Amino acid sequence: MGKEVSGKKPIRGTREWAVAEINCCRGCPHGCRYCYARYDLVERQGVIPAGQWFHCRVNEEEVEKSRPLYPGQVMFPSAHDIVPDNLEACLRLLKKILAAGNRVLVVSKPHLACIQRLCAELADSRKQLLFRFTITARNEKILTFWEPYAPGYAERKACLEYAFAQGFSTSVSVEPMLDTADVAAMVHELLPFINHSIWLGKMNKIARRVACDSKEMQQEIARIEQGQTDGQLHRLYRELRATPEVRWKESIKEVVGLKPASEPGLDV
Repeated sequence: MGKEVSGKKPIRGTREWAVAEINCCRGCPHGCRYCYARYDLVERQGVIPAGQWFHCRVNEEEVEKSRPLYPGQVMFPSAHDIVPDNLEACLRLLKKILAAGNRVLVVSKPHLACIQRLCAELADSRKQLLFRFTITARNEKILTFWEPYAPGYAERKACLEYAFAQGFSTSVSVEPMLDTADVAAMVHELLPFINHSIWLGKMNKIARRVACDSKEMQQEIARIEQGQTDGQLHRLYRELRATPEVRWKESIKEVVGLKPASEPGLDV
């Protein structure tokens, strides 16, 4: 569950951000309909029954084993989230990764109580740690549909404000963009609490990962696809390209003609 990323493959996905991904759990209670980890473990590999995905199971072996110093930024987690039920395990693992001297990117759809605890416990490691909160839309109806059990926009924004006020490096991931028409306005609302970056990216592999099991889902998929056409992405790029904090995932880079990352973990 700790996966080092080779530099030989195209620089895509989490490789743009980190040289290694570390996880300590299987399953996630947030229930995001586009989740790649759920698709991989439930649908593709069949190692977790669909009904058990919502229960977050901690792998104590991953938590307790020693961690090396990686040759670049490490991402934690990438295949689950940090939630109240696994917070203690996540904290223990984070402390091990940081104690080895690593720079750590913490990515989460954040719960305020969890972020307050992380900030308190990891205060001495501020210079090694970068928070990246996934904030995919402001519209609560859209969030509730796609991420039904994750914190709402107000709580995620409160987490961003809190970590920023505590002196941590802060960033945001808007991947996938669930409400493209509102992305620019949301970016400008969040920028005062971001001192690193805000990443924008498409919803990838929709036909494979998202179960189109209702008319409402069919309509939502169509709305997402209409919002990430090449024309819409070019419009968004023109609107935000002069904002230095805004960075573009490879799914947008290849549409608007930007060069891909040259090596893993640059986070630029």
